[in-house]
Amino acid sequence: MLTPVSPTFLGLPQLSIDDVLPDDLVILGAPEATPYTPGQPSHAAEGPTAIRQALARYASSTGHYDFDLGKPLIRTGGRRIVDIGNLEGDPGKPAENRARITSAVSRILDAEALPLVIGGDDSVPIPLLAAYESAVPFWIVQLDAHIDWRHERDGICEGWSSTMRRASELPWVEGIVQAGIRGLGSARPEDVRDAKRYGASIFTARDIHTHGIGPVVDALPQGARCFLTIDCDALDPSVMPAVLSPVPGGLSYWQIVELIETLTKRVTIVGFDLVELAPARDLNGLASLTAGRIICYLCGILS
Repeated sequence: MLTPVSPTFLGLPQLSIDDVLPDDLVILGAPEATPYTPGQPSHAAEGPTAIRQALARYASSTGHYDFDLGKPLIRTGGRRIVDIGNLEGDPGKPAENRARITSAVSRILDAEALPLVIGGDDSVPIPLLAAYESAVPFWIVQLDAHIDWRHERDGICEGWSSTMRRASELPWVEGIVQAGIRGLGSARPEDVRDAKRYGASIFTARDIHTHGIGPVVDALPQGARCFLTIDCDALDPSVMPAVLSPVPGGLSYWQIVELIETLTKRVTIVGFDLVELAPARDLNGLASLTAGRIICYLCGILS
């Protein structure tokens, strides 16, 4: 079910999923979920590999001082960060892809560890969130250019235009906060109405550029449990060019860093994914490195 990877995340030893311990931060690659074109590999299938490759330069320096964090990236006595490799994926078998994702994340949660999943396209969070069925209810914070609230697209209900719609149907999801929204996407006026009717708090990228990230974090109850999902197109194309649907006016790296820092002071993070990195569209590895540094920052904050 899990395949070896080289390089691993930050050069850390790859472990079996059976070796995961309570409180571990567990890196899991999920290249494939539900494609719109059956049998055609996801545009983001190489995302997990590209991010690991971009971070390979830091493998011998993880104990060095990280100025973004204000401390070493990996410190003695901190939470263990482990890489368990990539899930097998078959673009012609979406149901099997989804089942693998749900099963693997369920095993991580059963071990009382924290899943940090690297996609793959934005349909990956659908089976990922399904794994939390037995968990204590939580909120979702979605950073994305798009609200992903379509019931279906091209007859497919579990594709990457429907992620938050499917999340809203889960009884263990208490609420949804969406930030970075902008431009023209797949959402129709009725989809926006449905999101608002559900109670989703929607913050456009322009809102954040004008008022900062404070209102986004304040939309969550103090002390809530929270799953953070980041679609790479939430960031501006100037720092994140490797996405399928680049939209001007996106968030900066520092706004993402500030949001993570502020968020972790208000809520408890119960899981994370980063999706929609399309390495074939990268520019000198900039996007892969930026995505990798975001994950590193989260690991540093949580450890």
